[in-house]
Amino acid sequence: MRKTGWFFIIAATLFSAGVSQAAQRNVITPEGAKPSKLFSPAIEANGLIFTSGQLALDPASGKIEGDIEAQTRQAMKNLQTVLAAGGSSLDHLVKINIYLKNIDDYAKMNQVYVTFFNGAPPARTALQVGNIPMDGLIEIEGIAVKR
Repeated sequence: MRKTGWFFIIAATLFSAGVSQAAQRNVITPEGAKPSKLFSPAIEANGLIFTSGQLALDPASGKIEGDIEAQTRQAMKNLQTVLAAGGSSLDHLVKINIYLKNIDDYAKMNQVYVTFFNGAPPARTALQVGNIPMDGLIEIEGIAVKR
């Protein structure tokens, strides 16, 4: 058999194995979270947890309040809650994206952010965006490995 023939046999075998083992996609919803028709709090697939953006929404009041430090703290706590519901934690984050209403809040946000990690922090992107829902100052999303 020619070399190109082997390539097609191997490629077809790998492709069919991948198709027959389709990834499971599980919705993660923390206890007490209100369901939304727009998005899931998180999705677990192939051992990874992909969270939706977490605002600094206080679960008790349903409001966003406080300065950038308070909002960073609350958004990180909300991220922690979603990850825990999926069987993970902040220490298992591999990537985090931070969206700031004002990039001038970067240094103050970082002062709070670093307090949430015991070891090496995850890879991260932080940038300014035009607006954040509910007139928030910050929104944080992450990808974590399931424990």
